[in-house]
Amino acid sequence: MKHWIEAARVRTLPLSVSGILVGSFYALSKPTESVLTPTQVFSWKIFGLLMLTTIGLQVLSNFANDYGDGIKGTDNNDRIGPKRALQSGVISPAAMKRAIVITAFLTFLSAVLLIYTAFGLEYLYYSIFFLLLGIIAIASAIRYTVGKSAYGYKGYGDVFVFVFFGLVSTYGSYFMFSKVIDWYLLLPAIAIGFLSVGVLNLNNMRDEVSDKKAGKNTIVVKIGGEKAKQYHYFLLITAMILLLVFGILQQFAIDQYIYLIVFLPIISHLLRVSRTQNPADLDPELKRLAISTFMVSLLLSLCLIYFISDIIV
Repeated sequence: MKHWIEAARVRTLPLSVSGILVGSFYALSKPTESVLTPTQVFSWKIFGLLMLTTIGLQVLSNFANDYGDGIKGTDNNDRIGPKRALQSGVISPAAMKRAIVITAFLTFLSAVLLIYTAFGLEYLYYSIFFLLLGIIAIASAIRYTVGKSAYGYKGYGDVFVFVFFGLVSTYGSYFMFSKVIDWYLLLPAIAIGFLSVGVLNLNNMRDEVSDKKAGKNTIVVKIGGEKAKQYHYFLLITAMILLLVFGILQQFAIDQYIYLIVFLPIISHLLRVSRTQNPADLDPELKRLAISTFMVSLLLSLCLIYFISDIIV
């Protein structure tokens, strides 16, 4: 059980639910344009299923990543960071493959239940769209490193993370509650997507040498470490600007800007990355950036429901 928990990479789970928090609490804070009241729009059942499905997708992605990189030999002694399950031999490829199938099946069931709870038969077109989106998400989580045409080995991992951890996670979760489009939410959706891509980019900067040897052509391998740093600065600085603009457009009160306090560790992180010459020194920054992303999402979510605190009480 210990080895399976390690293979699931529990520390990645808070990052995966960051967009869910913002999208869900935005739905709680914004009255719908329909006849429903705010408390009718938000459903804890939908929220719970969103969290369960997202965590399932993240665990599935982690298992598939462990399996794909393990059988390809990408996870080897040249790699910086903790040893993976297949790499260390504590879990066999056959056992990991079974775990991927089981996790994919359970995640699909959770997604179907989520879609039915959110839309039912009343919004059939929405149900079909999100069902297809769920299937694509599951397939993408597996195909990141598994198979001969794994897109993570071609430098497309950043696109997957941005779309599913940013846009789909944040905007998709809000739409499941409200059934309406709110363009303002694109700002935090893009910001969380960029921050999540930043975590992946940091991971790829750390593993640049070993990835290059293994033929894993990430964006970092393609553009080089120095340009990858500039790319990293763009992702995080743009994310912070978008989050600030979002608060201004939402006409936040002064104390609702408390989420900006997380910008301090993010800026500190950027300074450390700029000074780092040894890729191995980037390893601790992964955890710091992932936690910062989760914390800014959590605080922003709490700030969103600040003005309806009397309803919650």
